[in-house]
Amino acid sequence: MRNSSVLEDSRVFELSTLTALSPVDGRYRNKVKELAPYLSEYGLIRYRVLVEIKWLIKLSQMPEVEEVPGFSNDALAFLEGINDGFSVDDAWEVKNIEKRTNHDVKAVEYFLKAKCQSHPEIAKVLEFFHFACTSEDINNLAYALMLKDALNTTMLPTMDKVIEALCSMATQNAHIPMLSRTHGQPASPTTLGKEMANFAARLSRQRKLISQVTLSGKFAGAVGNYNAHLAAYPSIDWPQTAKDFVESLGLYFNPYVTQ
Repeated sequence: MRNSSVLEDSRVFELSTLTALSPVDGRYRNKVKELAPYLSEYGLIRYRVLVEIKWLIKLSQMPEVEEVPGFSNDALAFLEGINDGFSVDDAWEVKNIEKRTNHDVKAVEYFLKAKCQSHPEIAKVLEFFHFACTSEDINNLAYALMLKDALNTTMLPTMDKVIEALCSMATQNAHIPMLSRTHGQPASPTTLGKEMANFAARLSRQRKLISQVTLSGKFAGAVGNYNAHLAAYPSIDWPQTAKDFVESLGLYFNPYVTQ
């Protein structure tokens, strides 16, 4: 039976523990809010902006791309300012543009063109935002950067604090006897400290494994063959250029890809 009182309620459902779609959004929000700048949709949009800006700067540093002269310090500062100062309001502006484009990455490109229209130097090369890129070039690097920064700034440091606390508890409680069990039955005794050491060792092992995960990226165009790149500038070593660009973002380069 239709619950008309709920379906016809015109009030805006603001985020709360009652309206959240998952416990992480609701009751655990205070526990994970430090991840929001990295792993939310805002974070995804912000890192897309970063990649687009870095790519335009990379093009400006390539003498073969004569249409994009080297930027002045003022122009570079302007571009970096967009990246460094990217706000939630900016992300909403991108989302509003997306309503017209029906394309999330194209909306980022249009956002940047609008932002840079006021700078005379950058305004001359606006069409080189997203040059030779397919959406996945931007997306795969953005997702990798989201994970890299979330791990390095929040997740790994938090794990280190928990490991340190467990090690401290293990030392402080090394002499406290504790009933142990095997097959659900009382067994040879252990100590509270030793059991805390178990957890510290297990978490340390997982922390090491997570830190060793390779975050890779590609930047090879629509089908991974640098087709548009070579059509425009056939003399440039585009695979090496892509490798340099991806590695400049702190990621491993994946040379063999499709879309």
